[in-house]
Amino acid sequence: MASALKNLSEYSARNISDISQKKFGIVVAEWNDAITNKLLEGAYQTLLKHGAQESNILVQTVPGSFELSLGAQWLAQESDIDAVICLGCIIQGETRHFDFIAAAVAQGITAVSLKYNKPAVFGVLTPNTQAQAEDRAGGKHGNKGDEAAITAIKMLGFYPLSNA
Repeated sequence: MASALKNLSEYSARNISDISQKKFGIVVAEWNDAITNKLLEGAYQTLLKHGAQESNILVQTVPGSFELSLGAQWLAQESDIDAVICLGCIIQGETRHFDFIAAAVAQGITAVSLKYNKPAVFGVLTPNTQAQAEDRAGGKHGNKGDEAAITAIKMLGFYPLSNA
């Protein structure tokens, strides 16, 4: 388990670019909101810590993780949005529902990145239990929201034309 070996809130300062003029869209699933609100807080505070302006952070909610892909697409299609961060939590249950939703969300968010040629970041927890989700939403394994925000920042610094 990767987060057991690495804290999600720890990261290298390499490739952290100036984001003071960048605009971020954050789409958050309402399902499992006790977890997703913590992911949002982590992502939001990490963006501010690295220079994003509050006025350049747009937060929108969708009912559940399955809807993150379309929410991300609607944000990504806006020309002034530089990166989209998708935050959700899909906890393993007793049926295969988890498998279908997690795969669809991962593929959907990837498709948004490729379609709009801008970062659409997968900040979705897929734990087996509520306790594991809590551990990754500001608990002993850090906050996946922090990791998602840093990923967006680093991806904006990766592609030279994105800094033009």
